[in-house]
Amino acid sequence: MSDFEREIVNCLNRFFKTRHMQGFAYRPRQQKPAGRTIGILVDSLNPKYNLAIECKSIIDKKLYFSQHFPAAKNNLHQVDAVAEFLAATGRAGYLALEFRQEPGTTSEAFLLPWTVVVSHFRENKGISIGDARDGITLPRSKAGYVLEDIGPSLK
Repeated sequence: MSDFEREIVNCLNRFFKTRHMQGFAYRPRQQKPAGRTIGILVDSLNPKYNLAIECKSIIDKKLYFSQHFPAAKNNLHQVDAVAEFLAATGRAGYLALEFRQEPGTTSEAFLLPWTVVVSHFRENKGISIGDARDGITLPRSKAGYVLEDIGPSLK
């Protein structure tokens, strides 16, 4: 599990704990990294929080689908594979995107609905930090990233 994935799992589990809500975020075990579809799953009795989250942590000002997502397998790009997974499971999907900065500056992280990710992918444009700021901002505290709310359910 990458450090960013671990931070997002901890962020989500803190969110549930501090609000006394039933829910649990975890990184599903994968037999082969090449077969991985999604980074984090979230289970909850509240359907709004049944989530699938793919994480990307980049040292760049823009996420590029050709550069930051693995090569297509079986003619199916990871963006499409995640969309199929979401359709099959009924989960709401998000991209957790961290823009890592140079040493001495604070990184920024965001949650973007997967529908936004698909839209950018179809239009063949990356996701800039400005685009990401239209999503859910994850401010940082001493404990790590903080989720205030996920907003309306977006499937």
